[in-house]
Amino acid sequence: MPFSYTRTIHFQDTDAAGVVYFANVLAMCHEAYEESLVKSGITLKSFFSSSAVAIPIVHASVDFLSPMFCGDKIIIFLLPQYLTSNKFEIAYKVFSTNQQLLAKALTRHVCIDPINRSRKELPKDIIDWLHDWSDADATT
Repeated sequence: MPFSYTRTIHFQDTDAAGVVYFANVLAMCHEAYEESLVKSGITLKSFFSSSAVAIPIVHASVDFLSPMFCGDKIIIFLLPQYLTSNKFEIAYKVFSTNQQLLAKALTRHVCIDPINRSRKELPKDIIDWLHDWSDADATT
């Protein structure tokens, strides 16, 4: 089942034309990702400062379908997908409160050892998180 995150577009999210600046859509999606981790019981401070694993984003893309303006309320749906023992991706859909699809985004993440930068298996808490918010079993 996808995770949902509700947010208001702030003035600081917009560009000189008054619409959401393209990079800020990814920042908002990352906010949704962080909130989904918290809802799964993961402590953000320890997750993002772990010396055992790092899970950087290695690919990101966004498709813009309709402009977003300051004051707009949006809902971001996040759907992670297990790819391999060390990789997952997250599909995001950004909707207005009247259910208009505004944007779609994708991030791909790889689990690595932060010291030697070699790939390593996803930790159990991330496998559990994948299971919490995926449509399918996270380990298949």
